Order: sequence, then C-alpha cells, then structure tokens
Amino acid sequence: MAKSASTDGLTYSAFTGWTDRPTDLAPALEGEVRCDVVVVGGGLVGMAVALRLAERGVDVALLEGGYCGWGASSRNAGYLSNALAGDPQLLRLLYRRRLRDLVRYGGNAAEFTEGLIGRLAIDCEYDPTGNVIAAVSTGQLRRLRKNMGILRDAGADVEFVDGRDFGLPGTFLGGIFERGGGLLNPGKLALGLRAALRASSARVFERTAVEAVEPDGAGVVLSVPGGRVRAERVVLATNAHSRDLEIAPSGITPVWTSLVETEPVDPDRLAAIGWTSRTGIITPHAILENYRRTPRGTIMFGTRRLQAAPSALGAHEPDRAVVADLVQGFQERFPSLGYVAPQRAWGGWVAMTSFLPVAGEAAKNVFYAVSCNGHGLSQSPYIGTLLADRLAGDEIHDDLRAIWRPRPPYMPSFALGATALKAGWVLDRISDRLSRRP
Repeated sequence: MAKSASTDGLTYSAFTGWTDRPTDLAPALEGEVRCDVVVVGGGLVGMAVALRLAERGVDVALLEGGYCGWGASSRNAGYLSNALAGDPQLLRLLYRRRLRDLVRYGGNAAEFTEGLIGRLAIDCEYDPTGNVIAAVSTGQLRRLRKNMGILRDAGADVEFVDGRDFGLPGTFLGGIFERGGGLLNPGKLALGLRAALRASSARVFERTAVEAVEPDGAGVVLSVPGGRVRAERVVLATNAHSRDLEIAPSGITPVWTSLVETEPVDPDRLAAIGWTSRTGIITPHAILENYRRTPRGTIMFGTRRLQAAPSALGAHEPDRAVVADLVQGFQERFPSLGYVAPQRAWGGWVAMTSFLPVAGEAAKNVFYAVSCNGHGLSQSPYIGTLLADRLAGDEIHDDLRAIWRPRPPYMPSFALGATALKAGWVLDRISDRLSRRP
C-alpha cells in the first residue's frame, strides 16, 4: 500500500524555486542622477517600461530595492494566460460596457508577451499549451458553462472541454479551455528580460530602495539611501510594495500566495490517472487552486489560501499551515498520487486591485501600473510597454485606455483582511465537502 505524502522533509524557501539568484548585481545608486523618466520597481512591468523607453531613445533610469525580477515576477506558477482575473458573471455586472474591450486586452497581452519572448530570444521553457479552468464538482461545471457563454459573447478565444477527452485527471470534470497562452518558467523569463534591460541604454540601479517620491515644479525628485534622482516623470511599478510609498494610489492591497513543488513523477503514473494534457489547470473556487506539470518532471500547485499583509512586507518562508493545507488539497485532487512527496515551497507578495489590472496618473508626472492580479504574467510586459509608448509621445492605446484610471478602484481594507481571506477559504472547503462525489 502506497504511503501518504506529508510535509516532512519539505524545504521552505524565502526565495523563488524557479531559478538561482543572479551574481551580477548592478551597483546601488550613489550621488545625484538626472534623467527624463525614472522607473521605480524592477519587476516585469518596470523592466518592460524601461526597456521600451530605452529602445525609443528616452533617457531612463530604473531603481530596484533588491534585484530585477526578485519579487512576484519570478515567484508565481508560470501561467501565461489570455484571460482576466475574476468571475465572468461578476465582471459582466461591473464592467458590462467595457467587457469586450477588456477581453480583447487580455488576448492581446498574451500574444504580445509571446512575441516578446521570441524577439528577445528568452529561454524560459515556454510551451503554448493554453490553460483550462476545470471544475471539480457538477455545480462548478454548471457555473463554468454560464461563464463560457459570457466570455464567447465578449469575443474570448475559448471552448468548453470534457475532462476525460481533454486529458485531465479524473477529479477534473471539464471546463473552459483558454486557447491562448501557455506555461513557462517565470524565473527564467524575469532573468531574460533583466539581461535585455542591462544590455540596453537604460541605467539600472539594484539594491536601491526608494524612500520618497516628491513632485516639484520641474518634475519629480526621488530620495534613496545613497542619493537622489531628478526626473521629468516617474513610473511606479511597485506592485504589492506600492503601499510603502505615500504618493502611490491607495487602492492597492498586498496579499501573500504560496507554491509547492513535488518530487519528479513518472509520466506513466500520470498517464495512468488520465493526465496526458500538459495544459495548466486552474479551478473556479473563490480562491483558485492551480496545478501544472513542469519540464523537470515535477508537479507544481498553489494559491488555495491567501494571507493578508502584516505591517511590514518582506521576503520570508511560507507559513507551514498554509503549505500543509496545499498538500492536503493536492492529495484530495489526486488521491492516487498520495505517495508523491512535496519537495519545496516558496511564495511572494502580489498586489490586488479588485478584479482588474490598472494603470493611470496618480499625481502630476507620477504614473503607475499594477497587473499582478492573479493573471499578471502576460499582462505585465504589455502594460509596461503600452505605458512607455504613451510616455514617449504616442496616443494612448485602446488597450491601455481600457484599464486606465487616475486611481485603482477602491477596495475597503476589510475586503482583503485576514478574516475575509480566511472566510473565502472556509467557503471553498464547505463547497468541496457538499459537492464531494461518492
């Protein structure tokens, strides 16, 4: 009889499990620097902004507190999606007039990021498999059929699939297949974009935390531990860390997500349970679960339980109880793989802004963009590039206009507090229990 896996021997990391740390860190900023545009934050958005501006001949500098790509950009599950975060029925209720524009934006974002990977020749193990939102109960399946109609009416490139015919494990009954996008190694993507940025004319300063951003009559002044930057305009690409800057929009809330990776699994074992598709799997729970195979033969799974931010953000190891719950969820979804041992776990902070990515001008000459909202991997480079084009003098692109806001939609602080996030997890577990098949 196979032994059930536990978290014994699992390695907890305060760093991403996708790649090693780079050793060629850029120098910290010292003294005074002047430029046309300064970008705060070296994630996928910030790097894309700086790279595009450099390509267009703009004098640009980028400031990153750690190293470029160390945060959410390299700590996620690696789903390049053409979809929006949030339930389509709720999105239609809130954004009925703009839903078609938003769906178009999501599809264009995936195509753009695919093209960027090719143009920059980034080896990030990209596999254009698409992704599937898969039901684990008949109730979820009925809801997904309704969502399918909404998405198709809005122009999404999707189709409804049967789980068995599509090559999903038996737990997953079927659902919405998003044809665009696929799976990749986000750590390698971030490092590849970092390499392209370092090779450009942009000035990159790592290990340079921004302490204050203050507009003045001639532009903006940024204070850092070793000096300051004077620029005409600034782009805040600070994601979950936006709350550390007083000038950043207030509607951005950080939450912690966790990931677990198993030991390598024999492909024949996966075929035996019907898992022949390489497509990424996402569940339609209130707090989604994700499951995917990796090129190194492992299984990766995550989210399921979000954690509210403490008073100070920072890299740390995932919570043991959250990881144990993720492992339990994996064993429930894959009961015949109970012998497969989890090897390591990591996590990171992501920004939430209700249901959509947002960009805008928070104050005169102070622009911002936030896209890591659960589906931000494809959208981040796209938003960054569109914003850079606007700063370089182009008319605002229709896709950027679709998400443009002076400030993010307001979300009450309790909406993503510890109590609310725990309630979402509880509701999902009750739903699972009520819909459990014999």
